[in-house]
Formats: sequence, structure tokens, C-alpha cells
Amino acid sequence: MTDDEILAEFRAADALLQGHFLLSSGRHSEYYLQCARVLMDTERAGRLAVALAAKLPRDLKQAIDIVVSPAMGGVIIGHEMGRALGKPAIFVERPTGTFELRRGFTIDPGAKVLMVEDVVTTGLSSREAMEAVRAAGGEVIAEAALVDRSAGNVELGVPFYPLVAINFPTYAADELPETLAGTEAVKPGSRSKAA
Repeated sequence: MTDDEILAEFRAADALLQGHFLLSSGRHSEYYLQCARVLMDTERAGRLAVALAAKLPRDLKQAIDIVVSPAMGGVIIGHEMGRALGKPAIFVERPTGTFELRRGFTIDPGAKVLMVEDVVTTGLSSREAMEAVRAAGGEVIAEAALVDRSAGNVELGVPFYPLVAINFPTYAADELPETLAGTEAVKPGSRSKAA
């Protein structure tokens, strides 16, 4: 899939929102990609996962033992990536604030893990999820994501394969442009409440 074809999938799902958003990173943006909307169509989710899997080098695909994703945002695309790669797919969740394996999920000692996210901005959730994988005995060998929002600046400590890079401007709370400064921020992500 080309970048234009990928963005067409987001537009077709009304997944590109405009307003005043407080991102999981704590930064503000006029635009938000609601990956849950683009993934709610199972055919579309499958197409995007196949396109993302195609971006991975052949030797990496062959090395993967299991796909792990952080709940909530990464669960659907992680599952679809598991299907596209023919690998089991599980997720970590944080019922008490720290990612952990639950629901009887386990990772074999030394298992090679592909971490899969929907959107990566700062990489904080990814790094926290990777720590849970390491604590469970796995080795994260790469990360894949639908969207890289980091402007190419994210450091995950492993190779990173995004399907598309989309870099809308983001702002700290004390540097909001006039168009956002007078409006209340909506928190569409998974971390904290709007401020």
C-alpha cells in the first residue's frame, strides 16, 4: 500500500478528527487519528495488517515467535498482525498502572517478540510494554505500528517499522496557538483525563 492508499483508509473510516485534543503524551494537537475507527472494519483492519507485515524484512518475520501488543489501542492491530504473520498474538494490560501479562498469557523464555502498536508518539507505552515482555522472559526484536506520530524521533531500542508517518504539529500546554488556547481539550487516548 502507498501512503496515499493508507491515508484513504483512514479518511474512509472518518478516523481523522479535527478539534483540540490532549494526546497520551501530554501534548496538544488540532488533529487526532482514531485508529479504533479505522480498525472497526475487519476487512480494512486485515488489509492494513497485511500491508504492515509486508514492511517487515523477511529474516525478521521468520524470527518472530509471538506478537505482543499493549492494551487497549494495540489489541486489534496486534491480533491482525498475528494473523498476517501466522503467529500467536497476545497482549499486556495495566490494571494497576504497570503493564503485565494476564488472562493466562505466557511468553516462553527467550521467545522472540514483535511488539505491535496502533500509534507511536513518544514511545512511552511501547517501552513500558517491552519491559513487561522482558520481565516475562521474552526478547522484543522489533516494533511495528500503524502510525508513527513521532516525526521520526522515537527511540524504542529496537528496529521500528511504521506503516505510515503522519506528523501533525503538537504543542506543550504553555505554547498553544490561539486556535486551541481558547478551547477545552478532549482526551481521546488511553492514558489520562483531559485538562
